Amino acid sequence: MIQSFGWPSVQFLIQGLYWTIGLSLITFISGGFFGLIFAMGRALGPRWLRLLIAGYIQLVQATPLLILLFLAFYGLSFMGLYFPPFAAAAISLTIYATAFLADIWRGCIEAIPRTQWEAADALAMNGPQKLRYVILPQALRISLGPTVGFMVQIIKNTSVTALIGFVELTRAGQLLNNMTFQPFHVFLTVAAMYFLICYPLSWWSEKLKERKSAGATH
Repeated sequence: MIQSFGWPSVQFLIQGLYWTIGLSLITFISGGFFGLIFAMGRALGPRWLRLLIAGYIQLVQATPLLILLFLAFYGLSFMGLYFPPFAAAAISLTIYATAFLADIWRGCIEAIPRTQWEAADALAMNGPQKLRYVILPQALRISLGPTVGFMVQIIKNTSVTALIGFVELTRAGQLLNNMTFQPFHVFLTVAAMYFLICYPLSWWSEKLKERKSAGATH
């Protein structure tokens, strides 16, 4: 039976939006945790560790997210490791986010002038103290704009998880379209929901970058 597009349809899409936001938050938190470890390892670790992390980052960045998703959902099942769609989506997106956030944050750590390290040495700080009180606070300010911008990419990239049956916003739109046969209404609403989430973050990212650029000129 064909349904008409109305408020119940919008509520169904809102439920999909909740899952999109939830998956994005899990991805950012878990990817950020590992990304920070990898960033510090690549920027400050021994040569063998830097090369290992660099290889991981290049491999993941050169691999389409869809392939990572299929490997997590279909590939691991051949090894006896079956993950439901949500878990497979979280794993593949975390691998993806870890590589990109590690690269962003590594660049921010390395952007701190050498004189800041020397000043910390002059104050007789040990390694952890240098990072905590001198280096990481400055790197954090540099990284805010690119990090917020990457959050937008995470939100939009959750849409590929529809291909393994995870019902986030895009998949909810597909299911709703199959019930209503009103693609214009359905996907225009889906696009509007993505816009309401992504545009404020994009605007915030640009403002942070402008503020950083303005601060660098003074």
